[in-house]
Amino acid sequence: MLDGFSWTMILAAAGIAVLHTALGPDHTLPFIMLARARRWSMRKTITVTLLCGIGHVGSSLLLGGLGLAIGIGVGRFEIFEGFRGSLAAWLMVVFGFAYALWGLRLALRRRAGIVPHDHDGKVHIHAGGRHHHHHIGNDLSNTTFWMLFTVFVLGPCEPLIPFFMVPASRGDWGLALVTGAAFGIATLVTMAALVALGLAGVDRLHLGALERWAHALAGVVIASSGLTVIFLGL
Repeated sequence: MLDGFSWTMILAAAGIAVLHTALGPDHTLPFIMLARARRWSMRKTITVTLLCGIGHVGSSLLLGGLGLAIGIGVGRFEIFEGFRGSLAAWLMVVFGFAYALWGLRLALRRRAGIVPHDHDGKVHIHAGGRHHHHHIGNDLSNTTFWMLFTVFVLGPCEPLIPFFMVPASRGDWGLALVTGAAFGIATLVTMAALVALGLAGVDRLHLGALERWAHALAGVVIASSGLTVIFLGL
């Protein structure tokens, strides 16, 4: 039976999760920009978003439980999570710049007359009036997903730490699991909702001749999201 304090913890965890997710550009912009550039469907975009979100929250819960099991206190674990957060943010920056360079190369090739056409996740390259089908889309899409997933697994949920570890450290594992679940569900719902709204908005934009720079722009936005986390702490 949950008492008043337990309900306060649960509602606070859910509220902080929504606020934390909404204020963090790294929780939404990478998915929106990649979906726009790679022409992902809404269903695929939300699936990728939820999988990365599960890895994001799940890794913090798993490591928090392991930390308590081996006797690591909340303070020391927060230091560890801070290091993990910096690593994930820098990886996002590196991933973003690498993707931007790939997008720049793709745009220049298109300008030179080597025109890739993306159909259902496969890039068809047409050059000189002939049709050469290089089915690299799936491989690149898989690489993009796993890079993004790795970044989110490494990225901690710092606000989750006290809501999960404090009750657990006092032996109240039931409350710890419920608050962790509330935080996780609120995070996933907020990520999915904001990404869906963002993608619906950017899909209405017609870039015209600038369309070929969509991948490069996506990479720049992803890298900028990581830099925002590093320097602004969002």
